[in-house]
Amino acid sequence: MFEVPEDRKYQESHEYATTDGETATIGITDFAQDELGDVVFVELPAVGDEITQNEAFGVVESIKAVSDLYAPISGTVTAVNEELFDRPELVNEDPYGDGWMLEIDVADESAFDDLLSAEEYREQTE
Repeated sequence: MFEVPEDRKYQESHEYATTDGETATIGITDFAQDELGDVVFVELPAVGDEITQNEAFGVVESIKAVSDLYAPISGTVTAVNEELFDRPELVNEDPYGDGWMLEIDVADESAFDDLLSAEEYREQTE
């Protein structure tokens, strides 16, 4: 069984977003990192870049595949987890913690309504 924390929302393409009200943290789910296998490279946008909901914002490369990362919500990148450039395996080890990818200023809070709840995401991945 994969970890699916209740405190975030999920996208069908296996990215998550969690917010404290102003800033959202984005990454990939436990299910996604398991499907990918050992992550060896992560390509992310720069601070100041705009990302758009449902559009690709980066790439994650594993020993099995190269996959685009899709933005669960739109906004402006305020932080990038630069630790992933040297230690991409953090995505596998702790996708909801040290393996986070981006922080953004959320363009529209209502975009969270378009995402899956933890229960809906669990059902999708069973």
